[in-house]
Amino acid sequence: MGPEVLSLLERTYQSLYLGIAQAKAGNRIGDIGNAVQEYVEGFGYGVVRELVGHGVGKKLHEDPEVPNYGKRGKGPKIVAGMVMAIEPMINMGTKNVVQEKDGWTIRTSDRKPSAHFEHMVAVYADKTEVLTTHEEIEKNYSYKWRNKSR
Repeated sequence: MGPEVLSLLERTYQSLYLGIAQAKAGNRIGDIGNAVQEYVEGFGYGVVRELVGHGVGKKLHEDPEVPNYGKRGKGPKIVAGMVMAIEPMINMGTKNVVQEKDGWTIRTSDRKPSAHFEHMVAVYADKTEVLTTHEEIEKNYSYKWRNKSR
């Protein structure tokens, strides 16, 4: 893996936590997307528009949609009791993606690398809790790309 791809991975991972920091009662969904978008676009990356995070409840994919782009102070209000998946999908090049004929495979339209990280969070009145972990993936992933200074 080259240094550009390693940077894409690290910055996408960091954008996830910037988004999570905005997932608190009283904020808006746009605050999450704006935090992700402003950070990664500052490095010249594209933010996928067609695939977004989502609410989680009785079904895995519920409202509200949680885009990785947006305007601060816009969108549905975040309230205590919400559970949502925040999942930045960041491209090294264009923001545009293409779905292949198999109906499943998604790729960047310019065929440059893309990165995706996800956490499910629960919003309480006074805090936000990350419900998922990347521990098992990191333990079994042979190349330790992530900056351990977090």
